[in-house]
Amino acid sequence: MSLVLRFSAKVVACMLVAGGLGEASAAEPMSFEGVWRNPRDNVHLELRPCGTYLCGYVVWASEAAKKSARRVSKTELVGKQLMRDFSQGDGRVGYGRVFVPDLGMTFSGTAERLDAHTIKAKGCVVGNLICKSQLWTRIDIPPG
Repeated sequence: MSLVLRFSAKVVACMLVAGGLGEASAAEPMSFEGVWRNPRDNVHLELRPCGTYLCGYVVWASEAAKKSARRVSKTELVGKQLMRDFSQGDGRVGYGRVFVPDLGMTFSGTAERLDAHTIKAKGCVVGNLICKSQLWTRIDIPPG
């Protein structure tokens, strides 16, 4: 698999952007806080406030995901900050930086809240010419 295609898949796989605490009205921005799982359910990420931004930390990973991260970036995956400087943009789309442990590199990424239980994560390379998107599912239960 080419480095570009591998990058696209890995960026989206690591963009476990967290979702909001319940539904928001059209005028109220959706929060990106919470715990989400990737489509393969091999990494769980919690997004929480850090200063004026949100940061994402791995709270669980499968043995295969941990092994892959150690092989390339020589780092432990659980507890690792994968997302930083994530802002909410227009309230439904978030923008920030994503560290991809399988490549040992940091890239820009976006995430769009589709509803209270789903986020569409997108990673692109080569000036947004090659992009990959995946849907992430909320795994924590919002209050009330």
